[in-house]
Amino acid sequence: MIVGPDPQKAPALSPSSRKACAALMAALLAATPPLQAQAQVRLPALGESAQADFSVGAEHRLGLQIMSEIRRDPDYLDDPVLLEYVQSIFQPLVAAARARGDIEPDIDRLFAWEPFLVRDSVVNAFALPGGYVGIDLGLISITDNADELAAVLAHELSHVTQRHIARKIVNSQHNSMIGVAALIVGILAATRSNNADIANAAIMGGQAAAVQGQINFSRDMEREADRMGYAVMAKAGFSQAGVAQMFDKLESANRLNDSGSFPYLRDHPLTAERIAEAQSRALFAGHKPSRPPLPHALMQIRARVLMNRDPAVMRRFEAQAGGGDPGTPLRERLQAMYAGALAASIQRDNALALRSADAALALASAAPGPDPQALRLVELLQAQVRDAAGEPAGALAALDSIQLDAATRAPMMLRAQALLDLERKAAKPDIAVLRASVETLQSWVSDHANDASAWSLLGETAEAAGLHLRALRAGAEARAALGDLGGAIDRLRAAQTAARGSDGSDFIEASIVDARLRELQSQRRELESDARNGRGPGFDAGAAPRAADFRR
Repeated sequence: MIVGPDPQKAPALSPSSRKACAALMAALLAATPPLQAQAQVRLPALGESAQADFSVGAEHRLGLQIMSEIRRDPDYLDDPVLLEYVQSIFQPLVAAARARGDIEPDIDRLFAWEPFLVRDSVVNAFALPGGYVGIDLGLISITDNADELAAVLAHELSHVTQRHIARKIVNSQHNSMIGVAALIVGILAATRSNNADIANAAIMGGQAAAVQGQINFSRDMEREADRMGYAVMAKAGFSQAGVAQMFDKLESANRLNDSGSFPYLRDHPLTAERIAEAQSRALFAGHKPSRPPLPHALMQIRARVLMNRDPAVMRRFEAQAGGGDPGTPLRERLQAMYAGALAASIQRDNALALRSADAALALASAAPGPDPQALRLVELLQAQVRDAAGEPAGALAALDSIQLDAATRAPMMLRAQALLDLERKAAKPDIAVLRASVETLQSWVSDHANDASAWSLLGETAEAAGLHLRALRAGAEARAALGDLGGAIDRLRAAQTAARGSDGSDFIEASIVDARLRELQSQRRELESDARNGRGPGFDAGAAPRAADFRR
């Protein structure tokens, strides 16, 4: 969620953070006139009244602009393995919402339905305009099973499907979407930081006198997101006990009066009503708490390693690389080995990383009734660790051993990187192998045009394969996916120059470059015009929030 605390239920904020949050949302609420009540002849979806005031197309474009800022932030994390796991929970929820009729056709067509990761140890998740849901690694790190994570994702997804965000962002003659986007990024900065200066820099002049009771989603919206989240979870096959389990964790944190580590509590204040409903639903549905499965345990520990930057913490993970006492339960031993291998690889202790990854694979393989998903995750770790240690052939061997979901994004990206590293080391690179990898990546980005990481890897692989024009275009597309239209246009112009100096054999690629250049130039002109006239979702250099505004 993108808004702030309930003053009566939320843990106390520092005065500086309180002032920053109040200023941010005061500016937003001052710019958005209150919605008029509308008569309903059926049970209403609270997002419906936003249709006339803030169109689906406008929300889509605003979401794209906000995400272009977030993707450029250093805390934005594209970890293929962890993101793939989150997607395996999120996409069934989207499919369930679609099957229930919660997603209108125009929303389904335009919205991204994309979760993304933020490298931060705080416990938080938030919905953004256009179908984007952010998950801080700290949230994943406290969940014990997929049902608990699904509970949070289903709630945030319901805010999106019911267009609760649009109800808070209504166009008016006093405010353009440029300012709204800047405010939203500022709100994200405020929820992730206790430093008022960062938040104040993001909003540039908001009023600090707002009452904090005005800045949260309404209680009706929270109730609707809870209600629909339960239904979506059940339809997707997740246990509603996950909601009660998650509330138990958050309530414990609430009793401890968190000092900034649980922004989710401020955005979603726990009430006796919400907790009681979660417990009663789980009881009457007959759902028992899920046993912590191995795949989730591995992704939980992966999140804990990736969210930490402290070398002392990383050394503690490395110290556990042996797995501890053989009498320790399998889950804890495998977690320790996995964390030790990953931390050692990040710290460039390749020998320890390889030993621990090998031990984890042996343990996962020898476990009674081996879990195929857990085994696959350890094999992906093996590939990652071996390539980082300068053994791309070993990484490819590990990937070849994967039998389950061998062609999804995580193994595809790891394989493409390992192939590139292997051929770079070879005295005479195998161009045919590289070009086959280019085609695999090209097929992926054809269906996932905003995958900046895949575009970047495609550019490197194409360059190594001697496909200079395709490499330039891929680099341009990577910049465009990150919202850097200027950088994308510069690379396409360089590609045009390269095409004029070639023998003309790659005329199809040259034609694509020409068409994309015209398209991006047109987009930039529209954005500049919108910025000058104070309308539309475009950013200009002066109005756009900087990446630093989003960071802590």
